Amino acid sequence: MKVFVVTKKMLGSFSVIALCLVLFFGINYRNTLNFIAAATEKRQIPIYNVDVGETKKVAISFDAAWGNEDTQMLIDILGKYNVKATFFVVGEWVDKYPESVKALADAGHDIQNHSSTHAHLPQLSRDQIAKEITDCSDKIEAVTGKKSNLIRPPYGDYSNSVLETAKEVGHYVIQWDVDSLDWKDPPSSDIVKRVTGKVKPGSIVLFHNAAKNTPAALPGVIEALQADGYEFVLINDLIYKDNYYIDHAGMQILNSESENKAG
Repeated sequence: MKVFVVTKKMLGSFSVIALCLVLFFGINYRNTLNFIAAATEKRQIPIYNVDVGETKKVAISFDAAWGNEDTQMLIDILGKYNVKATFFVVGEWVDKYPESVKALADAGHDIQNHSSTHAHLPQLSRDQIAKEITDCSDKIEAVTGKKSNLIRPPYGDYSNSVLETAKEVGHYVIQWDVDSLDWKDPPSSDIVKRVTGKVKPGSIVLFHNAAKNTPAALPGVIEALQADGYEFVLINDLIYKDNYYIDHAGMQILNSESENKAG
């Protein structure tokens, strides 16, 4: 009969191997749990458009973060067609161009929040996200007398933390379902074709101030959509303020037939 003798050296080796196995499986077990938790966390979605049935309502919006060369042109064009728009402004833009912000507000346009510094909000802590939103809102109020209640995250970049924090500080998070791509400086005719071809009832359209060809494209967009029976409304008048849910594609849908709009 063979006798297997375990020496102190072998015992030490076994102990090291056992410890490595424990650490390996322990770490991987924790990683697996973390992966499962992350995978099962429900991804929250902001508002991209609104379910308004067959009612032909559309909201146009502008992101204002850089120059203001065309601001007065936009005001004049929108005024000519009696169209009101929502302008998402960066706090630093408000600091630099308070006269433009006031002119927009005086013309009846809705001035809303695009963060204070145009930061990538998901990369910030919740406190930092809140500060980005509230600082911008305070700057808007200082010029217009009215705080913001809508936030469009810079770059369209969001996370659950961004949505939850925005809600905590009294803001709805707004994206878009029709992108004019005007920041790429396509010909104005291409902008008109793209926007009018994609708009549907309840759409939110994205433009930018200081985009080269937007002023030239805007009349064509407005005229085509008005001819098709569309009414232009502010985002605040398009979205539901309570008793709603947002589907997987970002459409905001009313939970019942009751009216839940708020000004």
